[in-house]
Order: sequence, then C-alpha cells, then structure tokens
Amino acid sequence: MAENLMDKIVALCKRRGFIYPGSEIYGGIGGFWDYGPLGTELKRNIKNEWWKSMVYLRDDVVGLDAAIVMNREVWKVSGHVEAFVDPLIECKVCHVRVRADNKEDIAAHLKTHKDIQVDWTKPQKFNLLVRAYLGIIEGKQSETFLRGEITQGAFVNFQNIINSSRVKIPFGIAQIGKAFRNEITPGSFTYRSREFEQMELEFFVRPKDSEADKWFEYWKKQRMGWYIDLGMKKNHLRFRKHESYEKAHYAKYAEDLEYNAPFGWSEFEGIHHRGDWDLGRHKLMYKDEDLKEEFTPWVIETSGGVDRSALFFLLDAYYEDKKRVVLKLHPKLAPLKVAVFPLLANKLPLVKMAKGIYDNLKAQNIGMIGFDDRGNIGKRYYSQDEIGTPFCITVDFQSLEDKTVTVRDRDTTKQERLSIDDVASYFSKRLN
Repeated sequence: MAENLMDKIVALCKRRGFIYPGSEIYGGIGGFWDYGPLGTELKRNIKNEWWKSMVYLRDDVVGLDAAIVMNREVWKVSGHVEAFVDPLIECKVCHVRVRADNKEDIAAHLKTHKDIQVDWTKPQKFNLLVRAYLGIIEGKQSETFLRGEITQGAFVNFQNIINSSRVKIPFGIAQIGKAFRNEITPGSFTYRSREFEQMELEFFVRPKDSEADKWFEYWKKQRMGWYIDLGMKKNHLRFRKHESYEKAHYAKYAEDLEYNAPFGWSEFEGIHHRGDWDLGRHKLMYKDEDLKEEFTPWVIETSGGVDRSALFFLLDAYYEDKKRVVLKLHPKLAPLKVAVFPLLANKLPLVKMAKGIYDNLKAQNIGMIGFDDRGNIGKRYYSQDEIGTPFCITVDFQSLEDKTVTVRDRDTTKQERLSIDDVASYFSKRLN
C-alpha cells in the first residue's frame, strides 16, 4: 500500500507538472530533479511561508543570501573537509555501493540477488562535498567546493551582520538556498538528492546550558507547529533523538523531525545544538556593549529541506475519493488558489464574464489563479482537485442574469452562490 502511494505520487508529479526527472531527454541524471510549473509554485509557497514565519513576523531574526561558492578555507576550518563523510560499503557480487548505516538500502540490495550469498567490503569513508574548480587555464585552476550545507554563510557573515544591523543576542540569521552533496545512493524520489534546497535558521544564544536548552525546546515546538499549521497530520510526525554514533561532527546534541513516509520514518528537519563549534573554529566572538563582556555564542540551528518538505506535503495531502484524486494541500501552499471556468467555452458572454473575474482576482495578489474552459465541467473540477486547487468558480447562464457565480470547495465539493461583487473579498479572507 505504501509503495503504491509512492508510485502514485511520482506519476502525479510527472503528469501534472510538479516534478520531472532532471535532463530526462538525455536519460536523466541520478539525484537531480526539475520542478515544473506547479512544483515551482508549491516550493515557492513553502519558502514564502517559512520566511514569513522566521523573518517577517519576528523581531529577533534577520535574513541572509550567501554565495554558493566560498573560499576553500571555510570548509577546511569548519571541519567539513575532514569530517563531512558517510560510511560506504561495496557489494562484492555486483560492486554497487551503499551506505553502511542505511539498513533499508542494504536490505533492498540483498533482494536483488535473491539466493546469492552477498559479501560486503569493510566500510570506507566517502566525502560528500562536491568539488568545484575556478579559473580558465587547465591545470592552474583553484579547487573549492559547492557548499554542502548553507549554514556556513551565516557564520562567516556573523561579524558583518552585527556591524551592519542592530541585532543583539539572542538573535537569528535565516537563509534559504541550494546545497550539493555527493550522495552515495540517491533515491526515494526527491528525498535523497544531490542538489537540494535548504531553509535554515542559526540562532545565537549565550553560552549557558540553561539558555541553550530553553531555546532548543522552543524551536522544536515552533518547527513542529509550523508543519501542523500548514496541514501536515500530527500523527505522521515525530522527533527522534540522535544517538552518539550518528551525531554530526559539529553537534553537541540533535533531534530530527521525521515524517512517516511510505519508505519509513524519514528526517526532513533537524534541530541541532552546535555549541561554539562554528564560531569558535572561525575565531569569531560577540561583544556585549551593555554588559561590557565578550564571549563566543552557542548556536541552536533549525535546518529543514525544502524538497523533502514539498514531497511530504504532497504525500500527506494525497487522498482518493471514489473516482477522484484530491491533493488536500493547505490553501497557503496550493499552487493555484482559485480556478475560474465558463460553463461553456463556445458561449462568448460566459467566457467574457469569466475572463473579467479571472483578471480581477489576479490583480488582488492572492496567488496564482487558473482559467480553464476545456471539456465538461465535471472533468475540470476533478482536474483541479488533483493539483490541489482549493476553490473553483463557475460562470453559468444564471450569472448573466443576476451577477452571481458558483463557488465550489475542493475538500467537501459543496457549492454556494456568491455575488460577483463579493468574490475578491471572499477569497482574500479564505486564503489569507
């Protein structure tokens, strides 16, 4: 059943323009995905909601957009060159490599050999950083890396932000951006990719256990609540504490927010107590002018995956109701907010009125608005249900007489008549 759901989501994403395999016309490339028109809107909506909650609605967080490529020394000092590794084992039968700590991948590989006895090599460390080369002369290029996480941009700009802003501890630096990893076994659709997008907060606190513990629990609650408020089912979420052997090199302690996916409980956001690892390694300190003291702050980090969140929002929203497929996405995340239909495409007065409503709604800046006059009205409704559009408006012959339209709710399929003059304010309230 779970595998069947995953197959349905993959097919829907391709068919409806959410997600395509990267470079598909040339056979694709493992771990890279392209987002189509609807997938682009879904990701943008997720990022906008995150940015609003993290930056616009808070007084203690500022934004940053750091470069993808940084001086190689950044990654050396941060410990990533040495410690950003995964344990790798190789099948002696077919020479396929998998992560030694991923029991699911190992079990899945064993099934491919059926009755053959499989032996594995001893685990070897595999660095996840993607190398990049700068310069135009072959052999004289300087080596650096595409960033393996977006975090370091906040740390190397720590002093710049203090000097140019009025931030005082406790405060945070938020950013959204692409990161790259030499993932050994990309898979589970977009879940494990080599190019992905992160939304992260580095929150700087005084170096006291009581302060760190307080903010760690605070951000756990905030991040869990954010996903639930946007429609994710609470019983599909849990926190899991990192065991000592799996903690990242920078973490004093960490917990993963996991989703109960078809392929098992899977992490898509981490809450990390990074201590003074990063600022200490970069030799950066904070000077409290009021108390006349200087110290290296500790960092509480929330690090979420945009792509993983998008995948789990899709999985969580998928619903089959008799003959129709519905994506019950929260209206704030839905790619299209409203779809406008003329009852018949060959009746000019209906089309003209529908176009007028469509243009008016687009001008309201409430999000993407759709227009569809293809096929019968039932098929149009089902088409919009499948892509998660919360509301549909139908202009019919009664509309020409009394200036009212039919508004249909995606989840309940209930319809109500609404005055055209009230349409804009109705959706402004429902969608915001």
